[in-house]
Amino acid sequence: MLFELLKGVVIADIQGCSKYSREIVFTTTEGRVFRMFHRQDCCESVSVEDVVGDVEDIIGSPVLRAEERSNCAQPVEDGYGDVEQWTFYTIATIKGTVDLRWLGTSNGYYGTGVDFEEEITQEERVLLGIPDQLS
Repeated sequence: MLFELLKGVVIADIQGCSKYSREIVFTTTEGRVFRMFHRQDCCESVSVEDVVGDVEDIIGSPVLRAEERSNCAQPVEDGYGDVEQWTFYTIATIKGTVDLRWLGTSNGYYGTGVDFEEEITQEERVLLGIPDQLS
């Protein structure tokens, strides 16, 4: 699970960590940048539904726990065949714990998962032989 990449890092800054946000960006003290978001396709909605805990508690101390939990897409009783999926992320340091609850809804055809990735610099792309995305 990619979210576990946060274990051991020290988060220096968090952007977008609020209800209805569609992206959360974590920057570490080493300058690494991680993004939580959803790659929008068409007819789905995925955003942060709730943040429980004090975000300041996970800044400035090593992450001891980074866990992801999710349910399978469940039907919504709306008569249209829509589904919803909850994904919970827990980040804990010695100072405290924050739980991020994401909600994804769709017509059942489109995915509602949350993506997590580490951004890489242009220099790292060249070193790794990864083609430029703009080409």
